[in-house]
Amino acid sequence: MARTDPSNRLAAMPPYMFAELERRIADKKASGIDVISLGIGDPDLSTYPHVVEAMQAAVAANDNQKYPSNRGRAEFRQAFADFYDRRFGVAIDPETEVIPAIGAKECIYHLCFAFCDPGDVVLASDPGYPVYTGGPILAGANPIVLPLVPELDFTPDLEAISTAHLEAATLMFLNYPNNPTGAIAPAGFFERVVELAHRYQFLVVHDNAYSETTYDGYVAPSFLATPGAKDVGVEVFSLSKGFNMTGWRCAAILGNAAAISTYWRLKTNVDSGLFEAVQLAGAAALNGPRAPIEAMNEIYARRRDLVVGALADIGVTVAAPKGTIYVWAPVPVGQTSSSFAERLLEQAAVIVSPGSMYGPSGEGFFRISLTTPDDRLAEAVERLREHLG
Repeated sequence: MARTDPSNRLAAMPPYMFAELERRIADKKASGIDVISLGIGDPDLSTYPHVVEAMQAAVAANDNQKYPSNRGRAEFRQAFADFYDRRFGVAIDPETEVIPAIGAKECIYHLCFAFCDPGDVVLASDPGYPVYTGGPILAGANPIVLPLVPELDFTPDLEAISTAHLEAATLMFLNYPNNPTGAIAPAGFFERVVELAHRYQFLVVHDNAYSETTYDGYVAPSFLATPGAKDVGVEVFSLSKGFNMTGWRCAAILGNAAAISTYWRLKTNVDSGLFEAVQLAGAAALNGPRAPIEAMNEIYARRRDLVVGALADIGVTVAAPKGTIYVWAPVPVGQTSSSFAERLLEQAAVIVSPGSMYGPSGEGFFRISLTTPDDRLAEAVERLREHLG
């Protein structure tokens, strides 16, 4: 009989949390329960029409069915260079400083294999996207979590990182606007990160998944706009959330040319590149108008205010986030993240993400996603008031 046991690396990995959420939703629905999920951040809004039209035309073009180049189409790389110049004031060389990625998750995971040897240290935000710690584990590296401290606006205390960990670090994963906390990077934070990376010679990876999803007049910067950032870092830019393209798996890595060359060397041995029709659609998204993004953000802001108000009604006080599609809130006194999420599921048939799913420092919080249609979100809010008020 064939051996089917997982490798030691895979066995060390906990089940992927969103897969577990999907399983729980399916189980409840199979039992006839009307579950409203506020757990997974998958936009319910449609991909913008001009992007869909570009994709339709690209799929119909005969040459696009062929193997793509791992370096990416010139139009895709140029669109990113133009977007970064226009949006962030960052100069990007389309020939050497940008390469497509098949979604941010794939990119972050592969960076661990491109830069980490067994025993290396990877510094990862906690709470944070699970791939920041899961990727290093699968690559044989040691993830060291950086607690996001509420007193520091949910940024890590950089002074508290041990010298030993800094000297052994190969990568540092950061993400602002931040998932799951909704926090934005305070003034001076990126500058301190750049100085630390220069001093200890590790590569900073900034996951820029939510820069286009902001509220109340806040405009999120790129990490690469920080003086000296391209000397020590790269940025992963995903079109998933800002352009409602989660299923398209369209992203890019930008910044330090030498790091991107190393990443490309790995990619040429792992996959065959991003479908060129998706690249052309991505270019249309980046080159397209801002109005659809602004309209989308108005919808999310309205939903955010609805959720924050409902939480206040049941005694949970939270500041309205200025970015992302999430509300991060403390659990009531006397409950854990998991017990509160379980209570919501059993009493209100509403699913939220317990903060502990995002790392040890997420304990004591829960995350609500705003990616639920307005009528279902309103129903979920009423259930919260009824069962927990």
